[in-house]
Amino acid sequence: MWKSLFIGGLSACALAAHAAPPTMQRVGTGMEVRTDQGVLTIEPVAPRVVHVRFGPAGYTGNYNPAVIAQPQKIAFEIGESTDAWTLSTAGLKVRVGRQDGNVSFQTPDGKEIVKEGGRDLSRGVVQRFYNDDHGTVLYGLGQHQNGLLDYGGNIVRLQQANRDVAVPMLVSPKGYGILWNNAAVTDVEVDIPSGPPILVRSEAGGGVDYHFMYGPGLDDVIKGYRRLTGTAPMMPRWTWGLWQSKEHYKTQDELLSVAAKYREMKVPLDAVIQDWQYWLPGQWGSHEFDKARFPDPAAMVRKLHDQNVHTIISVWARLDPDTANTKALDAMGGLYPPTYPNVYPAGKGRWYDAYNPRARDLYWRQVMRGLGTLGFDGWWLDASEAELGGWWGQMRELQTGAGPGSVVYNAYPLLHTTAVHDGMKRDQPGKRAFILTRSAYAGQQRNAAITWSGDTMGNWDVFRRQIPAGLNFMLSGIPYWSADIGGFFGGSPKDPAYAELFTRWFQFGVFNPMFRVHGTGDGKEIWQFDDATQKIMRDYIDLRYRLLPYIYSASWDVTHNDGTMMRALAFDFREDEHALHIPDQYMFGKALLVAPVVQAKARARDVYLPGKDAWYDFWSGARLAAGQVVTAKADIATIPLYVRAGSILPLGPVKQFADEKSDAPVDLVVYPGKDGAYELYDDGGDGYAYEKGEYAVVRMTWNDGARRLDIAPRQGRYDGMPARQAFAVRCGPKPGAIVKVVYDDKAASVALPHCGG
Repeated sequence: MWKSLFIGGLSACALAAHAAPPTMQRVGTGMEVRTDQGVLTIEPVAPRVVHVRFGPAGYTGNYNPAVIAQPQKIAFEIGESTDAWTLSTAGLKVRVGRQDGNVSFQTPDGKEIVKEGGRDLSRGVVQRFYNDDHGTVLYGLGQHQNGLLDYGGNIVRLQQANRDVAVPMLVSPKGYGILWNNAAVTDVEVDIPSGPPILVRSEAGGGVDYHFMYGPGLDDVIKGYRRLTGTAPMMPRWTWGLWQSKEHYKTQDELLSVAAKYREMKVPLDAVIQDWQYWLPGQWGSHEFDKARFPDPAAMVRKLHDQNVHTIISVWARLDPDTANTKALDAMGGLYPPTYPNVYPAGKGRWYDAYNPRARDLYWRQVMRGLGTLGFDGWWLDASEAELGGWWGQMRELQTGAGPGSVVYNAYPLLHTTAVHDGMKRDQPGKRAFILTRSAYAGQQRNAAITWSGDTMGNWDVFRRQIPAGLNFMLSGIPYWSADIGGFFGGSPKDPAYAELFTRWFQFGVFNPMFRVHGTGDGKEIWQFDDATQKIMRDYIDLRYRLLPYIYSASWDVTHNDGTMMRALAFDFREDEHALHIPDQYMFGKALLVAPVVQAKARARDVYLPGKDAWYDFWSGARLAAGQVVTAKADIATIPLYVRAGSILPLGPVKQFADEKSDAPVDLVVYPGKDGAYELYDDGGDGYAYEKGEYAVVRMTWNDGARRLDIAPRQGRYDGMPARQAFAVRCGPKPGAIVKVVYDDKAASVALPHCGG
């Protein structure tokens, strides 16, 4: 081990004594430092984003399908001193030590953010990072089922697997992020007693390759990541309603009966999913229905659409050996050679090579020909890690269309979702692309993909772990995530203990980007539960639909401002040390603080109110000071929920589906105690006209001193936009008068004289 550190660790004194001194030259895109061990390149990509590479002469970086940003000319200056070279942009200073070649990242005034501590290329790729703080806090790195929000004191393995999602983006509340451009299996060690604060170790790769992003706000860090890897497009409005699913609906009649019963019961619903095994035995990957069980799938989809219910269908990257699609992909070199045993059910299958662009194109054309022409609204990409034979690590053994599997390992889901996203956008242009997928890689937000947390167990411990798993996934820069409400391997709705767990998970699901019921065994449709549980579920479905204007505007913030909908507390309260370590509270949008109940038989739970501004109990309106732990009411019908002072919260009417027309007013609920601002977004709800500017934004401001809400003239238009919008303005913590406004695109002001903080 000492030998590899001697060779690769540039900071060794003996190495410095015998090696030729490093030399620096300015290149067109940045700075290049040459040493006996390799070449270090520093290239600014934006004022607070730089690309760092180190490798042998001629090294240009690792395999990296995540980063798609086109190079831009960024103004920078190079300085020299006796001990270092510096590259400075308007927002960042990068220092390279003359003695050791290590890189230090600093604010423009010279305050250190984080620095390298030696690198090793002798076996795989190792990079160390140091900072001045003890107790390093680190987030991101995808989705992991370890129950951790802060990874301090732990090793995180980045290797795609069911329930484990590898995204090589790490984020620090100190205000920076590092996108590690290496798709090989990677371990990240955080504050291990025997090691540096951060050590990144990849099994393969030609050299060190990463992007450093400085915020200092975490929203700005994520903005830097998306500038490199792509914007998250708008999802259709129906995405944000209730989804009902099951493993699996066995017949056409069964699936249709579920949608029909929701409509009959007048319970809001927007989508149902046809999960796997709708095909004949031996025809997995044919993208064809078993006609005996699904006699007319096109008519099935039309009937759902007639009921204003959308539907997606499960498609796999796996194919049974003897289908026509398998043979066509095999003939053009688009399948991996091995035939793998199934994880479940018994059988064997082949997997297509998503790294091969020709295979991606043919795979999508097969899906479109078999299923897309039937009118499905999106795609469920199961086992997109890829699962192969279920022994996580098998990708290492393959030669792919992009190189050795050991090198490109973790990027498979990005390429697979790219095939489906790009194909759907081209061939189904009237529908916004939509993908639900079990795995992800950096950059996947650009593919209109929502990742779910995999085949989880329906128990309290697993439920508890979903919250930090989802928060870290979104801290990795990919904004859309969900979990199977109740757990995939769930219990029976008739079991009171499971009904309690399901209710708490359902409440949590209301405040996830995607609100979706799924699982094995007995159906989890609302009518499967007892009357008392149904009542609670109905109330929370109604709340979700009332929140749709808020959620849809938050989705616009994701697309337009590179925002994040489900927000770990570090996004908004980075300076609050206590908030940095709480794994089971988060912001849903920028107004709502959510504290899910994750213990059985709870009647109350402790909630920390972060920051410095006042909070309001959503249910009672009670005003509470920040910076304290409160005991919140948490009976089975209540999830603790708080609203931040200065918020303007839009609440729409309860609808049977998200795009249902309504003349009922949208409530604008003001929470005083601080000046506030809000942008209410709307568009046609589907299609890509919004990309051409066909949308509308209503900007609102709350003047706390004057106790007045000002509504600005509406900006923009779209087809079908109502000429007038009714608002009902009220003060959140006070049940007093409601001021009705008929808004016709002109400025309006509403006085709320009794709405004091």
